[in-house]
Amino acid sequence: MTDTGEPEASRGIFTKSAPARSADAGRVPDRGAQGRTTIAQGVVEKIAGTAAREVIGVHALGSGLSRAFGAARERVPGTAKSVSRGVKAEVGETQTAIDLEIVVDYGVSITDVAGAVREGVISAVEWMTGLETVEVDIAVSDVKLPGEEDEGEEPSVLR
Repeated sequence: MTDTGEPEASRGIFTKSAPARSADAGRVPDRGAQGRTTIAQGVVEKIAGTAAREVIGVHALGSGLSRAFGAARERVPGTAKSVSRGVKAEVGETQTAIDLEIVVDYGVSITDVAGAVREGVISAVEWMTGLETVEVDIAVSDVKLPGEEDEGEEPSVLR
């Protein structure tokens, strides 16, 4: 296979596309540059959340309660969807650790999805930030059943 310069996860069988995210403020050594680069926790969290959502079989990130609050918050004009919901990261000078809470689609192998999420998040975070990802802990909080409405969605009513 030819190297396209994309993170490995973006070419994986379980991904729709790529990247991930992390937390805290971390310093990444600039090779050949004078000075240092600092990466905020929120940056890593956004990268990780985006990468996790792109894995086939991941329905959503976050617990039911956080998804319900997020859905209500997103209805407020001028607010954007939170890509870091369900993601917590700790960022040091050269390393990061990430915790994810996911909801998977019914009928998928949870172990396969979790493995693909872990690979995709590590690949995206390391590729985009240069931080070594020492661990990605994944908690599966729910399974989305076919025909089941998402928490936070308003029920469809015929008028």
